Amino acid sequence: MIYISSWRAMEEHAVAMGATHILSLLGIEGVPDTPEGIDPAQHLHIEVDDVPASYAGDIAPTMEHVRDFLAFAGTWGRRGAMFVHCYAGISRSTAAALAILCQFNPGRELEAAQALRRAAPHARPNRRIIAIADQIMGLDGRLEDAVEAIGPGNYEGGPTPLVELSMTLK
Repeated sequence: MIYISSWRAMEEHAVAMGATHILSLLGIEGVPDTPEGIDPAQHLHIEVDDVPASYAGDIAPTMEHVRDFLAFAGTWGRRGAMFVHCYAGISRSTAAALAILCQFNPGRELEAAQALRRAAPHARPNRRIIAIADQIMGLDGRLEDAVEAIGPGNYEGGPTPLVELSMTLK
């Protein structure tokens, strides 16, 4: 199971939800502590901002960032839960979780994107992360097309919910 969340929700729920792995996608927001009871070696922090943004010094997603989190997901083995979070749980985390879901369900990009939309109507996957993941996984634009097909989401402000995304597509 993958959980997508904000930084705050990760801190509040990761241990209780059985997280064994945490992927933190944060830039200027800071560096999260690993929750008590989770092996720090199983917590990957990717320093990246939700570009485009209006702050000088933003760190745009790169091939290295996406390769790193896909490799990290590959070590997870789907034993226990993985928490994927960014600051708000809307853009970076939803893009990374979708890429990971596609990594484990090859050829089912549209179904994966539709599962994300059902689970997270507020999701606005970071297009740059999606494009890079598409390229790395050799998907010939299918992941980008799938994100385009599900539309921009309906985030209206306020806290985002903790999202549960099944690793097995129906």
